Parts: sequence; C-alpha cells; structure tokens
Amino acid sequence: MLVFVVLVVALGWLISYIYNSPVILLIAILIALFQSLIGYYAGDQIILSTSGANQIQKKDNPMLYNVVENLCIASGLPTPKIYIIPDPMPNAFATGRDPKNASVAVTTGLLERLNKDELEGVIAHEMSHVGNYDIRLMMMVSILVSVIALVSDIFIRSQWLGLGRRRGNNDNSGGLLLIIGIVAAVLAPILAMLIQLAISRKREYLADADGALLTRYPDGLASALEKISEYNQPMQKVSTATAHLFIADPDGKSDDDDKPSFFARILSTHPPIKDRINILRHLNIK
Repeated sequence: MLVFVVLVVALGWLISYIYNSPVILLIAILIALFQSLIGYYAGDQIILSTSGANQIQKKDNPMLYNVVENLCIASGLPTPKIYIIPDPMPNAFATGRDPKNASVAVTTGLLERLNKDELEGVIAHEMSHVGNYDIRLMMMVSILVSVIALVSDIFIRSQWLGLGRRRGNNDNSGGLLLIIGIVAAVLAPILAMLIQLAISRKREYLADADGALLTRYPDGLASALEKISEYNQPMQKVSTATAHLFIADPDGKSDDDDKPSFFARILSTHPPIKDRINILRHLNIK
C-alpha cells in the first residue's frame, strides 16, 4: 500500500513539475476521487451486477444458506448477502467494504459439482477473505491502480494534444525530464498492476489457510480446488478487473504445467492451484 501511495505522489509531482502547472494533475485527482468514492461505496454492487449474480433468500437454497450461516457462527462474522451466478464454471468470490456490508457469490456450477464438505471449504475460504478485510484491501488496491492508470493516461494524452505549458522546453534538461516523465507514465501502471497481482496471490494463500482452520478439514477445500481445476472453460461473464476476486481464475486457464515460468507466475491473478492443494494436503490441524 505504501508503494502504491509513493507511486501516485511521485507520478503526480513529476507531471506537475514538467508542466509547471498543477491544473492537469488537479483534474486527474478530482476524477480519481469521484471514481474512488463510487468504487468504495458501490463497487460491490457493480461487481455483482457485471458478474450476473442474483441475490437469494434462505428458501431459495436452504443448504447453501445453512453452510454460510454455520460458518459465520463459527467465525463470529455477520451473515453476508448470498448470491448465485448462473454459470457452469465452479467458482466463487466475496466482495464488500467490510464484514457488515459483505456479499458472497457462488456459481451454479460450484453447487452442482461440490459435495457439502467441499462447499464448506470454499465458503470458509471466502469468509476468511471477509474476516481478514481482504475485500476492502483489494477494493482499495483496485482504486489505487485506477488512479495511477488515470493520471498516466491523462499525461500521455496531453502530450499528443499539446496541452499545458512544459517547463524547460528550450534546453536539453527540459527534454530529458519530459522523456523521463513519459517513461514513468508508461511504467507506473504496469508496476501497479504487478503489485496488485502479488497482493492478490498472497491473500489467496492466507484465505486457504484460514479457511482450513475454520472448518478444521483442509481436505475439503483441497478436493474442491481439484474439481475446480478440472473445469477449463472460462466463465460466461468474465472481466480482468474482477478476476482476482474469485477463488480460481475465471478465465479457466489450465494448471497443467508443474513449473510455470517466472513471468507466468508474476502475471497470474492466483497462485498455481497445484501449489495450493499441496499446501492444504500437508497442513497439520489438530
């Protein structure tokens, strides 16, 4: 989070210095602030809507509701809103800004393919995201990534449109500074995205461990992940902006490679499922 803030401040300062005017930066900040407020207070509903999720009541699926309620009692968390996504791919995610405003969504494919122990493992994983405030963290991270991308985009576009009054246009130092600014504007969103993906992968490992501790049965989640990995078709409504929220990659990418390359790992929204299963299988929970 600190690196994100440093990136935003450094990029903003560099752009304002190059133009010798904070007007463009001020516009970017105002737009980003509005976007952040919308994302923080309504981001979960936007995510659920774009995923095609439908809220259910207890009478609609008593078994799913009972699993969620029992795990909430065990974890001491309030019962979240429950959604079902009509999609054959087995998957699930949690969203919201805090446990009191959380939602858990599962696909019809997940309900059809998993037994009760496996379903409990998946729901426990998602409730761990809620209890660890990962849902808020990832929302904040997504907002910061958007801010960096927005500021960078405005700066690069302003170069093409010739907006603003650049500092030092008549000397070599000014030209060098402008080149540095363009390079920084191009690289900052890439670096921000890599940090976002790294945070997402780490939080998945933590939710796996906490979910296993909650159910006291890590094999349930391990078996669920095995079944999820066997389905290699993408979700019908998938977005790169929300892919990191799901328990498994919604693109349905195969995990057949035992040793994925360095670049494949750092560009992935999730750690390799085989690694997650192996860790769960070797957990010693008494």
